[in-house]
Amino acid sequence: MAKSEGLLPEMEYRFLGRSGLQVSAISLGGWLTYGGHVDREGTFACMKAAYDCGVNFFDCAEGYANGESERAMGEAIRKYGWKRNDLVISTKIYFGTAFGSNKANNSGLSRKHVLEGMDMSLERLQLAYVDLVYAHRPDRQTPMEETVRAFNHLINTGKALYWGTSEWNADEIAQAWRYADKLGLIGPLMEQPRYNMLERVKVESEYAHLYRETGLGLTVFSPLKQGILSGKYKKGIPEDSRFAQTEVEFVAGFWKRTGKEEFQAIVDQVSKLEPIAQRLGIKQSVLALAWVLANPYVSSAITGASSPEQIYENIEAIPAYKKLTPDILGEIDEILNNKPPAFTPRF
Repeated sequence: MAKSEGLLPEMEYRFLGRSGLQVSAISLGGWLTYGGHVDREGTFACMKAAYDCGVNFFDCAEGYANGESERAMGEAIRKYGWKRNDLVISTKIYFGTAFGSNKANNSGLSRKHVLEGMDMSLERLQLAYVDLVYAHRPDRQTPMEETVRAFNHLINTGKALYWGTSEWNADEIAQAWRYADKLGLIGPLMEQPRYNMLERVKVESEYAHLYRETGLGLTVFSPLKQGILSGKYKKGIPEDSRFAQTEVEFVAGFWKRTGKEEFQAIVDQVSKLEPIAQRLGIKQSVLALAWVLANPYVSSAITGASSPEQIYENIEAIPAYKKLTPDILGEIDEILNNKPPAFTPRF
């Protein structure tokens, strides 16, 4: 049941890096959900709940659910008749999808795939353009100049308004900017990395100089580390939880990399954060998301949801992050014992 109007916190909007574009601090993504494990009606319900809560940024990728995530999001936009200027829509190019019989050139960041992949994404979304397009991974087989020129072509032809990267390292982002500056082109405005209480090095250390040098913005994903930071695994793995779905490729890969004992050790450590959440009067999941939002370089935290109730819970992180004083953040650091060292330039 939807929450009554006026009971939810007011959405906060943040500038995306050094641009003039404003994105909702909480955004909604389609990884592992829309077009895949959540049916169309569930997708529509979640997107409408998010929109009604003030979310304006919706994120997907050509490779999510083999392109079905884009189709589902596009259908929701048309179903509800949302105005295009009220939305910030993103997609990501790299992994491709099943739109060709020959796999050669149907992935990566060559000029051919970037241009053709963008056209196919727009067709699935049924949109004339996306606001943000990301290079979903670095392509070390394609010259950086070619990739930079390809994404600038998307901007010049009106198919995207800004471009950025996802899961690139700092040196690769800096290299893209060197080519852009040399050629008089546009460099990557934003990066989409994993960022949460357990994965901090890139955002807090490796990228540190880029915020100052390029005005890099962050739209981070996995803020709850697939639910581990929510505290719901404290008493075991519920049958309806993500990590119980061992037939899912991502989950199978996780268990291959992480043994049961290591998983339990992580859960035990995370459970020590529960008293802090209780003291603040919020759920542990809200605390984890609020912690991400407390980082001033985070423009938006991309969340997943399989029900409107999860959307409403995520929105509670907006007032909650303002309660995280330096003392509380220090207490969290002491429990986690994983604060990365300050970035030191290598020269």
